[in-house]
Amino acid sequence: MAWTQYQRLLALLMVITGSFNTLSVKYADEQIVRGEDGQPRHFNHPFMQSTFMFIGEMMCLVVFKILHYYYTRKGDGSVDTHPLTKGSHVFNPFLLLIPALCDTCATSVMYVGLNMTYASSFQMLRGASVIFTAILSMGFLNKKLGRREWSGIVMVILGLALVGVSDAITEDKDISRNSILTGDLLIICAQVITAVQMVVEEKFVAGQNIPALQAVGWEGVFGFIFICVLMVPLNFIHATPPFADNSRGTMEATADALVQIGNSGHLLMAIVGISFSIAFFNFAGISVTKEMSATTRMILDSVRTIVIWVFSLIVQEQKFQYVQLIGFTILFSGTCIYNNIIIPQLVRKCRYRLGRHRPPPNDRENIINTAADDIPETE
Repeated sequence: MAWTQYQRLLALLMVITGSFNTLSVKYADEQIVRGEDGQPRHFNHPFMQSTFMFIGEMMCLVVFKILHYYYTRKGDGSVDTHPLTKGSHVFNPFLLLIPALCDTCATSVMYVGLNMTYASSFQMLRGASVIFTAILSMGFLNKKLGRREWSGIVMVILGLALVGVSDAITEDKDISRNSILTGDLLIICAQVITAVQMVVEEKFVAGQNIPALQAVGWEGVFGFIFICVLMVPLNFIHATPPFADNSRGTMEATADALVQIGNSGHLLMAIVGISFSIAFFNFAGISVTKEMSATTRMILDSVRTIVIWVFSLIVQEQKFQYVQLIGFTILFSGTCIYNNIIIPQLVRKCRYRLGRHRPPPNDRENIINTAADDIPETE
């Protein structure tokens, strides 16, 4: 089935804003600005970056309320048909509380890891969520994995291992090898929390038909409240580089972060970019899941990985490694096999062609748009 113009726009918006968001976070990490004590340092404030991310998500709720009010006032029923407002407007917002808390923890840990490693590795290693989601789905959703799913998981593990090997053999004068590997491990560990979020969403949120802007906005509200509460003790917990590098020597230094942002226009621009890009990315991501499928969203997320990787190579943030290319290819293939998209269909087509049989219509039509009832993921 061909995509509509609206669906193509959503896909393009997801890839562009998703890539821009990761690159904005990494760009902010690399800025060296005077802090609260007057000393120039890198902007090492992952929890503050998470805060600005949730502010961006909260803006979606404001936009939704404005649009809902406008279309309701028109009185022509467009509030129930417009893509930005259609859906169930009566639901319990606290359904999104646990996913929002998981999102807060996972994003914060991943941002700590991103500060230590490369943007492309950050994006690739997020593929580990497939492994943990499968394990948790067996335990809490009573799902049974077949030979295809286990084959996909094995390939994902192999791909992740090769990405890690690529980071281990890469020589970088600005980042130590131990720091890179620690960042990689943190990103992988964060995928456990992401998997919990996805399983909870499938069990309690799937089928609610919540408008995308409203869902993202409420997760932003809960996430913002939680990260603000979390930052209170983080401002008093001491840590050493590379986990923390600020004027107070603590896990987070809110005042120091705000001073650095005020002292640099480039840093301020990156922070604004983080807020707006995550808002558009999450809206586009949830809309893609509703309009097409979660597997289509996964494919687009892999395209985002390629964009980030190519950009990192162009600006020479990292050196090209054949091992990383092989690792990403295996990782992507494993994810496709697990989700029963693209590769299984192509294999069956080859078999039918060799056997001079025509492939089923579903395999011809639905190479990407399959499994419409897959897990809707948020970020």
